[in-house]
Amino acid sequence: MKKILIISFISLFVIFVACNQEKKEIEKTMQSKKNHKEVVYQVFTRLFGNTNKLNKPWGTLEENGVGKFNDFTEKALLEIKNLGVTHIWYTGVLHHATITDYTAFGISNDDPDIVKGRAGSPYAVKDYYNVNPDLAVDPAKRLEEFEELIERTHSTGMKVLIDIVPNHIARGYEGKTNPKGISDFGANDNKNVEYEKNNNFYYIPGEDFKVPIWQNNYQPLGGEANELSDRKFEEKPAKWTGNGSRLAQPSFYDWYETVKINYGIKPDGSKDFVELPYEFGSKDYKEHFDFWEGKEVPDSWNKFKDIALYWIDKGVDGFRYDMAEMVPVEFWSYMNSAIKMKNSEAFLLAEVYNPSLYRDYIFKGKMDYLYDKVALYDSIKHIMQGHGWTDHLPGIQTDLVDIEHHMLHFLENHDEQRIASSDFAGLAEKGKPAMVVSTTISTSPTMIYFGQEVGEPGAENAGFGSPTRTSIFDYIGVPHHQRWMNNGEFDGAQLSKKERSLRGFYKKLLNFSISSSALMGDYKEIHFFNREQTQNYNHRVFSFVRWSAKEKLIIVSNFDAEESYDFELQIPENIIAAWNLKDGTYGLVDQLYDSPSSELKVEHGKGFIKIKINTLESFILKVKN
Repeated sequence: MKKILIISFISLFVIFVACNQEKKEIEKTMQSKKNHKEVVYQVFTRLFGNTNKLNKPWGTLEENGVGKFNDFTEKALLEIKNLGVTHIWYTGVLHHATITDYTAFGISNDDPDIVKGRAGSPYAVKDYYNVNPDLAVDPAKRLEEFEELIERTHSTGMKVLIDIVPNHIARGYEGKTNPKGISDFGANDNKNVEYEKNNNFYYIPGEDFKVPIWQNNYQPLGGEANELSDRKFEEKPAKWTGNGSRLAQPSFYDWYETVKINYGIKPDGSKDFVELPYEFGSKDYKEHFDFWEGKEVPDSWNKFKDIALYWIDKGVDGFRYDMAEMVPVEFWSYMNSAIKMKNSEAFLLAEVYNPSLYRDYIFKGKMDYLYDKVALYDSIKHIMQGHGWTDHLPGIQTDLVDIEHHMLHFLENHDEQRIASSDFAGLAEKGKPAMVVSTTISTSPTMIYFGQEVGEPGAENAGFGSPTRTSIFDYIGVPHHQRWMNNGEFDGAQLSKKERSLRGFYKKLLNFSISSSALMGDYKEIHFFNREQTQNYNHRVFSFVRWSAKEKLIIVSNFDAEESYDFELQIPENIIAAWNLKDGTYGLVDQLYDSPSSELKVEHGKGFIKIKINTLESFILKVKN
């Protein structure tokens, strides 16, 4: 009995120490926050500078046009920066499989049977050490043209992000520009076994790859004849497909254009590498780097670490990691700590959709930021569509309070439907209150997708892609964005009055967000207090406060597209006390619109503000000192 009590005490002590270490890590993270918010502008590089308006389904590069690195002129970059942007995520930069013929430049043609669309998916990377030839004026000098773009971006004061897709690569991968000493993926694999620790791929011994059975009347290239489009692709033996399918003939709905990378996870799910001790969730990147020194890791770990460091050396400031949760967290500790040793300010953003994994990928995987999709994005989307309640928002912040700084906020990206599309909100202006809340509710970075700021609806039928999302698979023009681009003038001269007004809203909001100290300070919702105490205040309205030592903000948004509201917003006593406000009247200045200033009346320790808020309107009310 005494022995059992001693063991129990030791167990409790270990749990206490571990929890205390995690608490210290959270405190350390909060202390190391930036002193201003960051804003990421995601741009699909191939589409940005394209002025062609034909938009023929399955159109070729010559028919539908394509944007180039050189389209990001100094003027274009300055206009992006002046929108309130700190980082540009250039999506689709790496050389990925595409149908356009570049054999004159020593690049092999890709098989339409394993390419989605005509321009190809940016997440089927064909050569990790070079860039997409579509994007260069001279494909022979494509890498130099991208390096020049990095320099131009830096000269305007912004930082550069690109994708790394560690879970899978193109089925027809060819590393023709590997640096000296770098072997290609799979070059040294033992293909006679399903799994081996240092194999880069998983194999299906004895079976050859078969092209999927097409569904929904799909035909590669829309049915256009192509000598390689013969329902055959040689892969002996077949490899596992990128999403984990172990079939030699994957489904049409699988990621059949890609193959999965082996990170030392055996087919039964067990790990063939040293696991991180629990307490490493509270250690910094230097300690993680030291932990992996001298330890044997699977070959794929080194290959992707080398890739990341190669691009860091080129001047890239960070990465967006595709489907990071499909790769073991220990690998992220290994690679991210190596990146941070080279550039401690590197911006590392991961696509992780499983909330139960968030804290592991942040603390153990040393990620800076994760997508806040499953919680905030999904909830705000429902509110914008009219069937969600703002009552759901405070709970999201409570659930993520320890990691809120790490949860990047967005309303659009290349995977999601455009706000203005019929299947999302059907009206770009419905994004305005949502954008205010998404941008100001936490200390996390904000991301917008190019064209969002002018109400792009993604209505084109591009080919492989479907309307409501701007296609990432085909050559296409982006009409609302093209009007802002104005044939390379980047002055918005072709925008409608409505589109110009929307962009002005985004510009004012984002610029305020990167300059506000309160948005990097404290947060408190006042929504439920007003739901209980305030007449005419309901679940279509949302309110909260943000403050720092220098700035106090009251933020109110109306998500209703049909009803305006008139009420007296109340600020609870605990907020008034925290702000050290005495009874009296305080001026308020709205930071979004040139609307008349209102005032905050403090009586008996409680605050009152008369609010008249129109449909889809928001106020960011700053208390005058």
